Amino acid sequence: MQTLDIHNLKANDIIRKCVHCGFCLATCPTYQLLGNELDSPRGRIYLIKSALENNESSADSLQHLDRCLTCRACETTCPSGVEYGHLLDIGRAAIEDKRALWQKTFRFAVRKFLTTPVLFNMVGFLFRHSSIQTPVIKPKISGKKVLLLGGCVQPTLAPNINHSVKNILTKLGYKVEETPQKQCCGAIDQHLSANDEALQKIKKNIDAWHSFEVIISSTSGCGVMVKDYGSLFDKDDVYYQKAQTVSQNTCDIAQFLADKDLSIFKTFNQTITYHSPCTMQHGQQLGGLVESILKRLGYEPSTVADAHLCCGSAGTYSIFQPKLSQQLKINKLKNLQASSPEMIVTANIGCLMHLQKGTKIPVKHWIELLGN
Repeated sequence: MQTLDIHNLKANDIIRKCVHCGFCLATCPTYQLLGNELDSPRGRIYLIKSALENNESSADSLQHLDRCLTCRACETTCPSGVEYGHLLDIGRAAIEDKRALWQKTFRFAVRKFLTTPVLFNMVGFLFRHSSIQTPVIKPKISGKKVLLLGGCVQPTLAPNINHSVKNILTKLGYKVEETPQKQCCGAIDQHLSANDEALQKIKKNIDAWHSFEVIISSTSGCGVMVKDYGSLFDKDDVYYQKAQTVSQNTCDIAQFLADKDLSIFKTFNQTITYHSPCTMQHGQQLGGLVESILKRLGYEPSTVADAHLCCGSAGTYSIFQPKLSQQLKINKLKNLQASSPEMIVTANIGCLMHLQKGTKIPVKHWIELLGN
C-alpha cells in the first residue's frame, strides 16, 4: 500500500488486522437491511484500502461509507481487534473530494447549526423534549470537584438530564463544574470529515480540561469521542500526553456511579425497558453496566431482542440517511415495546430524541430516574 501521511500508516496497520472472517456481517445493521457486501464492515474496508492505494474511487464508494452508522458493533464482534471506527474516519476523509457540491454544502450547514449555540438554540427549544423538573440542590463548598461535559445540543433539548446529574453528584458530596455549550467534543465535525475543525476544538478542550481528575459524560456519544482523544495524536505531538490524560480521566456517569452507595435515591415502581446506545455498549465497551445499576435500584429492565443493533440515530445519520434510519428505528421500537413497558430509558440524547419520535411511551435518560 502506498502511504501518503501518518493517517495512511495508521489505516494500513488497522487494515492488516482484518482477516476477512466475516463475523462482522452478522452484527452490521446496514448489511442486515441491505444484504450488500459493500454495506458491511468487510466490504467497506476493501473500499477504503482501494482508495488509500490511490485506485480510482467513485461517488458510489462514498455512498457505501456514508451508509455506515459508525455503531462499532463490528468491533465488539471482531476477533482480531480491528479498530474499524478509526479506519472509517480516515477512509471517508480520503475520498471526501468525490462528494457533490450540494452534499458538501448541506453537511457544512448541519455541522455549523448543531455546534453553534447561538444558531441552534433559536430553533432547538421548539423541539425540547423535557424541561427541568426539580429544584437545584446547593453544593457543599468542601465537595471534591468534577467536570461535567454539558454537550452541544443536550442543554437545549433535554436540560433535565444534566440538571439531574448535577443534583445526584451534589447529594453524593461532589462539586460540579459544567462545560459551556460552545465546548463541543468534536464528534460531529470528526464524523463528517471536517477533521481540521474537529482537531481545533479537541485541542481547545484538552487545554481547558486536562487539569481535572474526573471528567463525567452523561451523553455516551460525547463520552466515546473524548475517550478517543488519546488516539488522535502521535507520541511526539505536544498534545499527546495531555490528550491521554483527558481520555483516561473521562468516564460515563454510569461508570462513576457504579461503585457508589445509591441507597439515598428513591425509585418508582415502574416497568422499564433499557436501550443501550451503540456508543455505550460498542464504543465504550460498557454493555450491561447501566442495567446492573438499574437492578441495584430495584428496577427489572426487560430483555430486548437484538439489543446489539443500532436504533438508527447515530449522531447526524438520521438527517443524512433518513430511510435507513427510519427502518432501524421501527425495528428497534418493536423490540423495546414488546414487553409493554411504562417507560423506555437510554443513555444518549441522540437515541432519546430519535426513539421518542416513534412512540408515545415516554423515553428518558436513565439518570433521570435518580434525579426526581
